[in-house]
Amino acid sequence: MVVLHFPIEDHIDLHTFDPREIEPLLEDYLEECRRAGLTEVRIIHGKGRGILKHRVRVFLERSPVVVSHADADWSGGGWGATRVVLKPMTQEREPCPKPS
Repeated sequence: MVVLHFPIEDHIDLHTFDPREIEPLLEDYLEECRRAGLTEVRIIHGKGRGILKHRVRVFLERSPVVVSHADADWSGGGWGATRVVLKPMTQEREPCPKPS
């Protein structure tokens, strides 16, 4: 297994990935986006026959980190891309010390 490192941006283009890798790729990508503080991203899946879009949408429906998703606006790819709103990463805070 080859591990690749990509910069985390507010979009990912799935055209270069094997369709069998989409689910684990998206799971890792969305978690890294949340760690980077991104709460809205765009997944570019293309228009084609809609098979990849369907796989992406099924994954997003099941993901516990996704608040919502919809087609991107026309400037962002229209129905060839999906806009995703993510739950923000919660940061656990240590309790404040009580004054002595």
